[in-house]
Amino acid sequence: MLIQKPADVHPSEITPPDLYASRREFLKTAAGLGAALLPGGRAASAAPDDDLKPTSCKDITSYNNFYELGSSKTDPAEYAGSLKTRPWTVTVEGHCEKPGQYALDDILAPQQAEERIYRLRCVEAWSMVVPWMGIPLAKILPRFQPTASAKYVEFTTLFDPAQMPGQKTRLLDWPYVEGLRMDEAMHPLTLLATGLYGKELPNQNGAPLRLVVPWKYGFKSIKSIVKIRFTEPQPRTTWAISGPDEYGFYANVNPAVDHPRWSQNKERRIGDLFRRDTLPFNGYADQVAGLYTGMDLRRNF
Repeated sequence: MLIQKPADVHPSEITPPDLYASRREFLKTAAGLGAALLPGGRAASAAPDDDLKPTSCKDITSYNNFYELGSSKTDPAEYAGSLKTRPWTVTVEGHCEKPGQYALDDILAPQQAEERIYRLRCVEAWSMVVPWMGIPLAKILPRFQPTASAKYVEFTTLFDPAQMPGQKTRLLDWPYVEGLRMDEAMHPLTLLATGLYGKELPNQNGAPLRLVVPWKYGFKSIKSIVKIRFTEPQPRTTWAISGPDEYGFYANVNPAVDHPRWSQNKERRIGDLFRRDTLPFNGYADQVAGLYTGMDLRRNF
């Protein structure tokens, strides 16, 4: 697995997006070398039979959801320029021994960003393949020494309508809140992303810090994180409050259960002409299904 800090990457070292796809075989090999890091010796990138050709950088950065910047897929790219991501502070609180306010660089140090290619699946039946740069959450959370009472970890997005025009609407109950069970947060696949395509994370994609949980729907990928809170009760998350019959806390990809307004068993990958079958847990079942043994994934959606 390639490891490099985004801030240390020189322009001459960045692979142009139009050449990035040619690196796919190399990255699969590199992922295989690091497979021992994951349960069952499986690579982090994805199921071995899946086509992981990355979606174009243009599509990733111009067609996405970031409701704080607007409800249209093109709004984030249009309005992201108003978001100031330096300096950036993350508040840590709740059931932990080391709460406080941490500068972004302190949150990330001394870890180095890893390059991973993950699928991103959205409930609207579209998907992308994104070459993320980020740090496994499991390497960051222990530094705050969560206590035995910490059953969940809750994340909160920046609330600043002057920078985020979508927050001037009543579309959602701001600020945006998302959460994970601690075992989900500590899974090796869970990533705090700081970049994509070898570059610093663009504002419209959640700069400077966003969550990536590849086996869940994209609405679980909270962006522009300013607070991490360790909780004992399950967090009340934004979409579960807004549409409890449509967006559950777990957000695991389950193609056998339709969204109330559309089918989930097929998806169209951006850039492709035809639709493809949606995979359980977005194709990561071998790595993560054990987290949900005994749970009814139709009720715990």
